[in-house]
Amino acid sequence: MSHNLFDADSTVYAPDCAIVHIVSDSLGETATGVVLAAESQFEPGDVQTFRLAKLQRVEQLVRHLDKIAPECEGRPQTAFHTIVDPQLRRQVREEFERRGIPSIDLLGPAMSILSILVGKEPKMIAGINHNADERYFKRIEAMEFFVEHDDGRNPQDLAQADIVLIGVSRTSKTPLSMYLAFQGYKVANVPLALGTEPPIQLEDVDPARVFGLMSTTDTLVSIRERRLVKDGAAGFADKYADPAEVVAEQQEARALMRHLGCLVVNTAGKAVEETANEIIAHIKELELLRAQFQNQDAQ
Repeated sequence: MSHNLFDADSTVYAPDCAIVHIVSDSLGETATGVVLAAESQFEPGDVQTFRLAKLQRVEQLVRHLDKIAPECEGRPQTAFHTIVDPQLRRQVREEFERRGIPSIDLLGPAMSILSILVGKEPKMIAGINHNADERYFKRIEAMEFFVEHDDGRNPQDLAQADIVLIGVSRTSKTPLSMYLAFQGYKVANVPLALGTEPPIQLEDVDPARVFGLMSTTDTLVSIRERRLVKDGAAGFADKYADPAEVVAEQQEARALMRHLGCLVVNTAGKAVEETANEIIAHIKELELLRAQFQNQDAQ
């Protein structure tokens, strides 16, 4: 299985963006979590991820790498893998070495250390940590929901989302949605564009679950200018990075946020994790308050 599950379809990758291979004999969620945390420190489009899950034989890896080789040629590459079986782990490492791709073993060293501490051999069962794990299945469901509801897709389902993010272009809607989904939240995000009506379904969403993302004009202009250069469209989309246009966009967006009564979060200068933690803390605080009110009513 080779795909870009965690990369939004709308993401535009730079011709020289870094390639990260995730390889696992299970579903690859452990390695993906590490990569997502690291990737969030960079701009969208700087890193393109390919994942190969359920690996049983090194021949599967060979076919996978051969298939995507033309797309990866000339770009910096690395690999993260979580392989339980020592022989398969060694074969995977050797295959990456043969291709000149540095690889990081995220599981082997940890198992070795724990084996010494515990005084027992590992069970060597791939994917055992996911068996009957309710949190795991919730996270998978949330990731699928994110993929289906990124960038304004399927607005008819907004009421089903745990979190709805709204904001103008380059306010970190997709990376933030991705991170929150990995925490198990069903997230949809809706882009706001000047003069474009947002989906009417937003009106039916609990304002406590809607979060408006804002940034500074300078930050947005800088990010957009870099994006235009990477896309080779600097001469064709002048308004996209025009400060006056950005100010107008954000004013219109803020008016909508006031109308909806949602919490406004400033993403300027913040890591994705920081913004996500702010949103999660707000949600948990509201849940606690509602539980307290329900207990009072019950009494």
